[in-house]
Amino acid sequence: MAVPETSNEQRAEQILDVFNTAFGELFAADPAAFQVKFRKMAASAFAFYRGTACLFYADLEHDRHGGPYLDERTGRVWIHGDLHAENFGTYMDSNGRLIFNVNDFDEAYVGPFTWDLKRFAASVALIGYTKALSDEQISELVRIYAAAYRERIHALATGAGDRYEDAVPSFTLDTAEGPLLGALRSARSRTRFALLDSMTEIRDYERRFASGGGAIELDAATRYKVLAAFDGYLETLPEESLVRPDSYRVKDVVGRRGIGIGSAGLPSYNILLEGHSDALENDVVIYLKQAQTPAVSRHITDRAVREYFQHEGHRTVISQRALQAHADPWLGWTELDGSGQLVAEVSPYAVDLDWSDLDDPEEIATVVADLGRATATMHGAADAAESGQTLVPFSTERAIDAAIAADEAGFAELLVDFAHAYGARARADHQIFVDLFRNGRIMNERALA
Repeated sequence: MAVPETSNEQRAEQILDVFNTAFGELFAADPAAFQVKFRKMAASAFAFYRGTACLFYADLEHDRHGGPYLDERTGRVWIHGDLHAENFGTYMDSNGRLIFNVNDFDEAYVGPFTWDLKRFAASVALIGYTKALSDEQISELVRIYAAAYRERIHALATGAGDRYEDAVPSFTLDTAEGPLLGALRSARSRTRFALLDSMTEIRDYERRFASGGGAIELDAATRYKVLAAFDGYLETLPEESLVRPDSYRVKDVVGRRGIGIGSAGLPSYNILLEGHSDALENDVVIYLKQAQTPAVSRHITDRAVREYFQHEGHRTVISQRALQAHADPWLGWTELDGSGQLVAEVSPYAVDLDWSDLDDPEEIATVVADLGRATATMHGAADAAESGQTLVPFSTERAIDAAIAADEAGFAELLVDFAHAYGARARADHQIFVDLFRNGRIMNERALA
């Protein structure tokens, strides 16, 4: 287990130290947003786990010096950085296909591939615990995930096709089953018009953002800066995304402020664009938000990795393009007030996997197997031959396949042992966190300074 046994008070101090490093600056800028974030994290051990990738990687510090299945290649691949059971869902790719896969790449970076697998395995233990599954059932779920990941990585590494897509099919409306197909069908039933209707209104025959609902009207100076940043964003888009210049005509801009578990305190803006035609129902909303420092980056000392990125917005986009085949065509980056910004579409077709009604162990097992395949597909997409980046200049699927082949028997058990140990650690940490929060030891200037 990565975390040594400590007293509750010692662990509380560790948590405060990690939070200070990860959240201190943002907390100082917007304490109210963090009060919302921390209350959401207090709701359950899983919510706490979702919001504390920073603590997870601090606990995995020893792994950066090596570990089972890690070598000079498998310890240096594109990773998601926050791979847990709720970071999967649907998106519409650049070819217009609805895909179910991993989502939310804000924490993506380059590091050991096992870190993604361990983070997911511990999340399975936490979800299994909330659904009153036995330790044996949780162990079996993690083994199923590991086996599915192993099978898919091997298929990718030995695929006969010339293209990445030839090796294994994506999860689409034609290939997905069960809850994954349900998510895709839900996404398909959504419309751009409904999204626009929830955020905008028609005034003088033109669409504008509606007031309220979290929208913040901008002063002239801020609007000018956002539009200048938007111009910089256009220069980062692939040429194929710029076939109709009028698509990027700006109609309106509003401010927003992130208060979610992962986005507390981060300023963001919504920009309303003309879209692919003059028809009002085809308008597009994109968001521009300050990108965050990924938790995993604090524990990766590779200078070449750090120097590869211009800023965190650039890092997020390059990582997503590496990890996600045919990514959002609106995906790009820019700078605003000296900070890197992520830009992407507010998509009407994004539907997260819903675990609330997943209670049958057999159905959960089927889903977990599919998520193992999705994880492997993500890792397999992330090499230079497929994604165009140069930071990882080798076949990741072949490197991972060879590493696992060296000890097939131990692979699943490594994840099983970690899942139980860290799941228990996260449940205990959640209680410590709640006590810190409710007794005012987090939400004050001295705690996070």
